[in-house]
Amino acid sequence: MLYYIIFPFFYLLSLLPLRVLYWLSDFIYWLVFYVFGYRKAVVLKNLSIAFPEKTEEERIIIAKEFYGLFIDTFIETIKLISISKKQFLKRLEIDVTVLNELQKTNQPIQLHSGHFFNYEFMNYAFAIHKAHYTWLGIYSALSNKAFNKIIYDMRSRFGTTLISTKEFKTSFHQFTAQPYLLGLAADQSTSNPLNAYWVDFFGKKTAFIKGPEKGARSMNTAVVMVYIYPKKRGYYKIECNLLTTTPNGLPHGAITKSLAQLLEEKIKQHPANYLWSHKRWKHEYDEEKYKHLTID
Repeated sequence: MLYYIIFPFFYLLSLLPLRVLYWLSDFIYWLVFYVFGYRKAVVLKNLSIAFPEKTEEERIIIAKEFYGLFIDTFIETIKLISISKKQFLKRLEIDVTVLNELQKTNQPIQLHSGHFFNYEFMNYAFAIHKAHYTWLGIYSALSNKAFNKIIYDMRSRFGTTLISTKEFKTSFHQFTAQPYLLGLAADQSTSNPLNAYWVDFFGKKTAFIKGPEKGARSMNTAVVMVYIYPKKRGYYKIECNLLTTTPNGLPHGAITKSLAQLLEEKIKQHPANYLWSHKRWKHEYDEEKYKHLTID
């Protein structure tokens, strides 16, 4: 019942031009940053770890830009409810040469990325460019069924096959008989630091989940590192870089280490273009406990 009340509201809102929606974004940004201070302490702490050489004033400037991108992501997500494929492609630049070459081989492909803005655009981009592959996306179901349906329908409208995190282990195998593209946010902080790879990230030993690398080795997938960034407000570019087509030929932890290096490189290029509200360093490195998990 709630769905039929809130969906029409968001659908009608999505029909507004983005230039109008950005007025709403600017207002919400002001509330979030100046009034509520949503996770401001977490953001500034993360920035102090990543950029100790910058002054507090410089980090606050980065934080403000981050919040702008963060709020724009939610507003642009509303627009994705109704945006046409033609309108979407006008706002995206992507070189799919790497994907096209891999798709000729029918080898399964894993796309590894971080929480860059606007990560929702990546879903539509690869749904459009999946060719004869099945494009698989993993999502965390929302507890509110009405909002969950809105997000699910939005993310799947261009052809994405969505698998919930709870069902992934039991459902994924049904898609492996045919060529597939699997998108993974490979920078997730692990819930269990004893089941992680510990790699250098901004000069600090950091726990990264093993799942993406483990999956690539298990299914012998090609691994492509993906990066998205805003060229200007509402317009994005996606870069695809092939890491390997033979994951089992690499040392254990090498894929994860390469991801961490790419993340750091890209974040340094565009410091605000990362989800700094995420508690990336919530686990402290203990050499006695984690040395055997460290990738140097």
